[in-house]
Amino acid sequence: MITEVKDNNDMLLALIIHHNYDKKGISFFTPDDFSQQLAFMHHPAGHVILPHVHNEVRREVLYTKEVLVIKTGKMRCDFYSDNKEYLKSEIVETGDVILLANGGHGFECLEETEMFEIKQGPYAGENDKTRFEPHIFN
Repeated sequence: MITEVKDNNDMLLALIIHHNYDKKGISFFTPDDFSQQLAFMHHPAGHVILPHVHNEVRREVLYTKEVLVIKTGKMRCDFYSDNKEYLKSEIVETGDVILLANGGHGFECLEETEMFEIKQGPYAGENDKTRFEPHIFN
């Protein structure tokens, strides 16, 4: 199962690949113009991926795209427009993967949560992000 989170102008904010997603072969979820690529691979026993090295290829990265892998727990992801307007929330849980592509985002851990974060680096500290006040939930 895949959830696409879009803003009011149909811009992709996030892709959530839920833990129950399964498709044989290789599934690429991201378009070619993204600076971060996300794929799922399901191969049978005995399948061989040939040894390889990666060639030097220059790529330009303007905005950070993040991938979160939820190792354990449950978290609410709040999504915002580029103008910092709250749009919607989605829940991710153990085994889910989320690609944060555009717009703003914030989180609340609904259970104790462990996750991996994968993004372009190195982290530029406070120059890397603009923080703002979160949406207030009643």
